[in-house]
Amino acid sequence: MGFGIVIPLLPRYARDFKASGVEIGLVLASFSAMQFLFAPFWGRLSDTYGRRRLILLGLIGSVLSYLLFAIADTYALLLISRILAGIFAATIGTAQAYIADVTGREDRGKGMALIGAAFGVGFTFGPVLGWLAHDFGGSEGPGLVAAGLSAVALGLAWFKLPEPERHRAPRRGGLFGGAALRWAAARPSVALILGLYILATFCFANFEGTLALLTKDKWGQGIRGNGLLFTYIGVCLLISQGVLVRRLMPRVGERNFTRVGTVLLALGLAGIAVGGDQLAFVLLVLAVAVLGFAMITPSLTSLLSLHTPDDMQGEVLGVGQSGLSLARIFGPFLGNVLFAIRPEAPYWLGAGLMILAFLGALFLRPPPDHAV
Repeated sequence: MGFGIVIPLLPRYARDFKASGVEIGLVLASFSAMQFLFAPFWGRLSDTYGRRRLILLGLIGSVLSYLLFAIADTYALLLISRILAGIFAATIGTAQAYIADVTGREDRGKGMALIGAAFGVGFTFGPVLGWLAHDFGGSEGPGLVAAGLSAVALGLAWFKLPEPERHRAPRRGGLFGGAALRWAAARPSVALILGLYILATFCFANFEGTLALLTKDKWGQGIRGNGLLFTYIGVCLLISQGVLVRRLMPRVGERNFTRVGTVLLALGLAGIAVGGDQLAFVLLVLAVAVLGFAMITPSLTSLLSLHTPDDMQGEVLGVGQSGLSLARIFGPFLGNVLFAIRPEAPYWLGAGLMILAFLGALFLRPPPDHAV
């Protein structure tokens, strides 16, 4: 939820500090860049030293980064706050590894969908909280509210979150994911899962990073209308992963969910491209696109976990998060370049890539009984 509070405000805060377009882009990209670097690092440490202490460390860092965001009075402090936020938010791979530790093979996908549902809650209520906090608390308000929410999460984790049973990893070199990346590259089935995961995230980030421009250019929506649209996306994500995916995945299976999800995401992105200024139609196809993405991400996370040895869960899932961070950097960048050429171009690109992803998903293999 703290992430949802801060993200809509970042470009405006940076502009208040007279930041150039490149500097605004740097603030936005710094978070994902740090996740790219540190997700395997934290995951590898959690394999060796425990999930709980790494999750606690991540929450402590989140509190500090949001406090710095609240008091930042220069562009440099704003940038540092986002760098710190990205470093400590990179423990998301550790959280996924925790889910893998406490769920059986049949329930792995349902467990991963819970993380997606949590993001849905954050994207639904975060922007509204940020707007209210800014109205009542000034420019410091959103950061203080985000820090407070992270502090509550830290307290809950401190008192309620036990260390799960897991296979401890032997101490290996390559804390930044080199060993896990080599392991994944040597296994075609794992490499395919990672490739599809990155491709789907790239397409969704490509669409998400240009949607605010589309709402302004096509429908003349202001900041409030744009915020409501992103809240609608959050509601769709929450319902999709929190209800539909969690209930249906055990019956349908991760591989079939991935295949259907790629088709739905392709149809949704193509629908945005052809929808033009038909707002009601675009709202419908947005729900289709979000449902497709909500089906893909927990399915591939679950498959990646099921293909991974127990003592490498944190590191390999961290490598997966690292790849997604790259997709979140380059997806919006290329999307905005294409949008400047032709507004429909980013969505046609995403639809085409998801058709290729569907063809790749046909070759997904079931996980072995024991990952090696």
